[in-house]
Amino acid sequence: MHFKNRLYLILAGIFIASLISANLIFQKFFTWTPFGLYTFELSVGILPYPITFLVTDLISELYGKKKADQVVLSGLVASIFVMAVVMIANAVPQTDWSPVDSETFSNVFGLFGPAVFASMVAYLAAQYIDIRVFHFWKRLTKGKHLWLRNNGSTIVSQLVDTSAVLVLLCGAGTIEWIRFWPLLANGFLFKVMVAFLDTPLFYLGVWALKDKIHEDPDEEDWEKLSFKQEAF
Repeated sequence: MHFKNRLYLILAGIFIASLISANLIFQKFFTWTPFGLYTFELSVGILPYPITFLVTDLISELYGKKKADQVVLSGLVASIFVMAVVMIANAVPQTDWSPVDSETFSNVFGLFGPAVFASMVAYLAAQYIDIRVFHFWKRLTKGKHLWLRNNGSTIVSQLVDTSAVLVLLCGAGTIEWIRFWPLLANGFLFKVMVAFLDTPLFYLGVWALKDKIHEDPDEEDWEKLSFKQEAF
């Protein structure tokens, strides 16, 4: 198997693992006060989730929009499959000697319907928007300014992601509407911070890997440049 195919599978695996783990662990919340300036109250599911946007940006840059869309769709299918497995596991009765009883299992892995539905809708909207905004900036800048398409696409998509989840949860009555704006500001600010922090990782990944892919990711005339050309 060629290096570019192995790398694509690895990136897709990281993407799917990050997405599924975010959906499995989202029920625990934590607080974080960076530099004593602001206290975030966040689900632990937000920790692996930003990795999905970094991975789709890398795939978009190295392999093109079509490959990135395929990973997003694969992530959705994998998430639905895992959720179905967890629901079945939650429904079957325990044995007398089971080290984990049904109540404990349900408390840890039990899925709250509106939250899962909101997460999946937000996931699809945000990821597809992220990929398209990324390529919009790439076309506009003729393949230059990596930082612009990386941060520009991620910030827009994260706003869509956070807003969609909260609108659906508030609409379902899970969260009071009065908490919409504080939660939106809280979640979006955290995601923007992570977006800026992962920019060096994006640059490092492109710098280390682009020359090893040796293909034109989007097959457009303006992109038919040497991968050794400076993209900064």
